[in-house]
Amino acid sequence: MTVARPDPAGWAVMVLTDASRGRSHVELARLAIEGGADAIQLREKDAACREIHAIALEIRRLTREAGAAFIVDDRLEVALASDADGVHLGQEDLLAALARKILGPGKLLGVSAGSAEEALIAERDGADYIGFGPVFEARSSKPDAGAPLGLERLAIARARCTLPIVGIGGIDARNAASVIAAGASGVAVISAVAAADDIPRATRELRAAVLAARARGAAR
Repeated sequence: MTVARPDPAGWAVMVLTDASRGRSHVELARLAIEGGADAIQLREKDAACREIHAIALEIRRLTREAGAAFIVDDRLEVALASDADGVHLGQEDLLAALARKILGPGKLLGVSAGSAEEALIAERDGADYIGFGPVFEARSSKPDAGAPLGLERLAIARARCTLPIVGIGGIDARNAASVIAAGASGVAVISAVAAADDIPRATRELRAAVLAARARGAAR
């Protein structure tokens, strides 16, 4: 049976896993899905490939049962071996054009961008969506994220790039609406969910903020 490729334009909330806060990647994914996360991105920078693959298989099972998308950060081989929906690459990772050739047309390719120019290059090279940020000051979960770019640069990228844009960096339920108003179709978060005492509730609140902002934008 052929499974339809997820549409990143429909994602309100993508949750990136962070196992440094006392919960495993799998547990965090399960709780975020319970709260309505549209997509889960497995983000593990340090573990061996074999260990990441085992985690990926568990999250693939959870997301498939829930109808959520599953993306693997950086590790193209793990994404393919676990039958993830796609891979997300940073500016220092494998070239997007090469990743597109390896993935083929059936898998999603997300690319991080910090400018309209980087977003346009990713679009040219076959990306399916852009992770733009950090929009605001990133919290300790991504110490290498760099200086915040702000909403104006996000809006410029939105004006020049036709791909769905997912805002990332310092986003939570209080400021998510401004990210959507600037042109993002959804948000990606780590700390706003992973650091919460009640992960399903935090995910629900964030998703509600995004959906309300989308509705306001559509009504204009």
